[in-house]
Amino acid sequence: MSSAAPTPSVLDPIAAAHDATSQAAFTARRKVFRALHERGCFVIPNPWDVGSARYLQHLGFPALATTSAGFAFSQGLSDSADDVEISRERTLAHIASITTAVDLPVSADFMSGYGVEPEAVAESVARCVATGVAGLSIEDATGDPMSPLYDLPTAVARVRAARQAIDRSGPLGKDVLLTARAECYHVGHPDPFQESVRRLQAYAAEGADVLFAPGAQNASEIKALVEAVAPKPLNLLVVHDIGLSVGEIAALGVRRISVGGALALAAWTGFMRAARTLRSEGSFAGLAGLVPYAQINNLFTRDVGGQQGEAG
Repeated sequence: MSSAAPTPSVLDPIAAAHDATSQAAFTARRKVFRALHERGCFVIPNPWDVGSARYLQHLGFPALATTSAGFAFSQGLSDSADDVEISRERTLAHIASITTAVDLPVSADFMSGYGVEPEAVAESVARCVATGVAGLSIEDATGDPMSPLYDLPTAVARVRAARQAIDRSGPLGKDVLLTARAECYHVGHPDPFQESVRRLQAYAAEGADVLFAPGAQNASEIKALVEAVAPKPLNLLVVHDIGLSVGEIAALGVRRISVGGALALAAWTGFMRAARTLRSEGSFAGLAGLVPYAQINNLFTRDVGGQQGEAG
């Protein structure tokens, strides 16, 4: 066994994100990411760990976004809007592990900014920018069931603080896209469409680059949201089959489509079904039709020059 010390990326992905080579690569990725939002529509899938990120890159997706839910589940924790279940430091290390593992732009699901007051959000956003992300999202959900959304002035101040933190990050923050999320659908607001429009327009005015109202699912509402925030791009979340293809969603004017924790749930679904069949029936039927070991192993095999091995 080699006694060589682990590379910096293994020891500390955040530190690795600061070396000169990484910074040059991140600068290029941020420009690519911004250009993706200027025309057309693209899918930005959500890996939950390094392996899933590398596979999605292998498939040819142009960019990736982290998923708080997928990461939390992989750690045996619930998806929480606060700093209790998954700490800010743990989240930052996870985000950095993704940005340093792939050659694609990565946008961070940064929850509610790991802070209540705008100043705290700004400090957390600056830390997130330092991981090498090409973008990050901030939610307006409080995590409090009695008052699930920040009041609009507070939510706007938090978006403004995030924007200023990015702009003050110097070369690290240049071209980093800020996505502002209105969580009205997710928290059960009585009029989620109108309240989403009100909030997204206010966030756009404060410098959000991309607008996001997760939960909209029918074509008429999606198109109306696109028009409400135009000319800025809208991100659409699709976590199950909503009866629309990527092409049909693109025709509505959506610029970016994410899938949140859905791919992680797909992996959990296969695992849980196979495990339950094994436990309850003593049957290995759940292991039928598996992707061959060699195919995945070859995908993650790297030669001396650092290139990934071929895989089918």
